[in-house]
Amino acid sequence: MLAAAQVLGGIGVATGIVVGALAVRDLSGSDALAGLAQPSAVLGAALFAVPAGVVAARAGRRLSLAAAHGVGALGALLAACSAAAGSWPFLLVGLVLFGSGTTAILAARFAAADDAPPGRRARDLSLVVWATTVGSVLGPNLAAPGRWAASALGLAPAAGPFLVSALAYGLAALTVLVGLDRRAPVAATPVRGPGAWRAVRGSRPALVALTALVVGQAVMFGVMSMTPVHMGHGAASLTAIGLVMSLHIAGMYALSPLVGWAADRRGRRVVLAAGAVLLTVSGLLVAGAHGHDLVLLAVGLTVLGIGWCCGLVAGSALLGESVPAASRATVQGFSDMVMNVGGALGGVAAGAAVTAWGYRGLGVAAAVVSLALLGVIAGVTSGPPSRTR
Repeated sequence: MLAAAQVLGGIGVATGIVVGALAVRDLSGSDALAGLAQPSAVLGAALFAVPAGVVAARAGRRLSLAAAHGVGALGALLAACSAAAGSWPFLLVGLVLFGSGTTAILAARFAAADDAPPGRRARDLSLVVWATTVGSVLGPNLAAPGRWAASALGLAPAAGPFLVSALAYGLAALTVLVGLDRRAPVAATPVRGPGAWRAVRGSRPALVALTALVVGQAVMFGVMSMTPVHMGHGAASLTAIGLVMSLHIAGMYALSPLVGWAADRRGRRVVLAAGAVLLTVSGLLVAGAHGHDLVLLAVGLTVLGIGWCCGLVAGSALLGESVPAASRATVQGFSDMVMNVGGALGGVAAGAAVTAWGYRGLGVAAAVVSLALLGVIAGVTSGPPSRTR
């Protein structure tokens, strides 16, 4: 049932991702403002991450995940109404609430790892990440049918994709409420934000994991958020944009079981380093792609997704096992908050970078940041080995 909710949540997130930046650009006429669409959703995911962790600690994962999906559905409805009314500021507000669906998608991986034995934690976590693949690949390709369906019903076409997201989020919340068992709270006395940071700061492996999660999120969301705009300038159709984004999202999730196996067998940090290498390569690939170069963009965005997956799976597993059990749920919520803030800042920086240097400059900047992350991981790995694999 958790996997089924991930499929539905993946549809909700991915459908909105494809049209968010395009809708803001069309309503505002500004590429710079279009760059705020994805950061708004990521900011929402950050805002709801810590509350979701606290609810999970006090009342269990079931209520936490259902509430996060429900808020995402409300945000998608507000975005649909705003798109129909032609208001880009209210569309951005809707996208902030919409980001709560991402909170649920990310938190589900920790729910899968709650009862996993140490030797299988990364693999169990990765299986739920993998379940998101189906919905995430379907989502971008439902954007165009959503517009047609809205038009056929006499609604504004721009509202259609967001209505698809709202329906998917609502079904995901219902699936979690009905299908998941009523688990006991993860921790009886969850720590608060400052305590969560102290728990991370006191563990060297946890700091490495959090750094990899934040940088990977910033690079991935920065490049991904501006690619539809770049392709739009190259006269690419919505179908072509949806295909490239589907391949990117498939890269994010489809290989996660293999990544989880590698993290359990070869070590968390080895997989983190591989992810940093892939992020660097993806930045160089997209830097050489014109807006109409579908093949090179598809390859670059797919590699970007795989690199992000390596960081997410290995970093999440390393973080969860590097902090005390009593603070684990709140630390996980805290890490998702920081990670999504990094993603939001990456998206804002991406919009500014494209305005100043063009899409090529954005790709080069992403490669430089990813290479710096690889240096951090390599420097830490060359030191005394950690007790955690």
